[in-house]
Amino acid sequence: MDPIRRKILKAGAAATAMAAAPRVLAQQTGQGAAAGPFYEKGPVRIHYQEAGSGFPLLLIAGGGLNSTIAGLNNPFNAIEEFKGEYRCIASDLRNANNGQSSGPLEIDRPWDAHTDDHLGVMDHLGIDKFMVMGFCIGGPFIWNLLERAPNRVVAAVLAQPSGFRPEMPNLNFENNMTGWGPQLVKRRPEITMAMVERFLTKMYRTNPDFVWTVTRDFVRNCQTPVLILPDDIPAHPYAVAMEAAMLAPKAEVSMFPWKEPKERIPLAVRQIRSFLRAHRPAST
Repeated sequence: MDPIRRKILKAGAAATAMAAAPRVLAQQTGQGAAAGPFYEKGPVRIHYQEAGSGFPLLLIAGGGLNSTIAGLNNPFNAIEEFKGEYRCIASDLRNANNGQSSGPLEIDRPWDAHTDDHLGVMDHLGIDKFMVMGFCIGGPFIWNLLERAPNRVVAAVLAQPSGFRPEMPNLNFENNMTGWGPQLVKRRPEITMAMVERFLTKMYRTNPDFVWTVTRDFVRNCQTPVLILPDDIPAHPYAVAMEAAMLAPKAEVSMFPWKEPKERIPLAVRQIRSFLRAHRPAST
């Protein structure tokens, strides 16, 4: 073979291997530290990872506005548990401090901006119908997805969902004002704490009730199968999770508590797996 051609082929093979490495690493580790692909739309740049194959399963980590792919290892490693059966897709939340996603602070539509990103990644990957599992802040995000894309979400799992707690009305606002906003402002000089305050006010104080993103009437009429795994810490009110479960006509509920003792977690994972299998389209 011509030496020049051999060099070109060798370089091409090396480039292909390098391009594939992030995805392979993501599949092996399920962590957010590895470099990975990005979905970009205008000023929005969302870092995402894929692992496994099968029917698409969107995973949303907990951690509030600092939700990243790495957070999917708590309270169990969701990617490792489900990549053997599903095409798992996860992303760093826009502007999460320890993530690689970035974009404008859309003060007038905080919840919808993040839902745009979730749907945008799925569109970017050519995925129409999918299932979704979310932790903590993933609960409100999932209800928003079910309202905005009811024909695309086949089934949903809400684990330790966050919600409004009347006896602690400013909890989520204050947590993010201290645990998210200051570090974001340090990284992004064009964003001020005044902007962060307006963003969080719109997110958590404008409609301080229930799950923030949808009404009880929506949940009462939602025909998507949902599995809810309640928690009961300040940010994850048991009462809200159970109210949603009672209202949603196709809801199922896990045992409670399901995270403690830790020996119960595998049982909860088995219930999630059974629920997803029961609602996975037969053609897959």
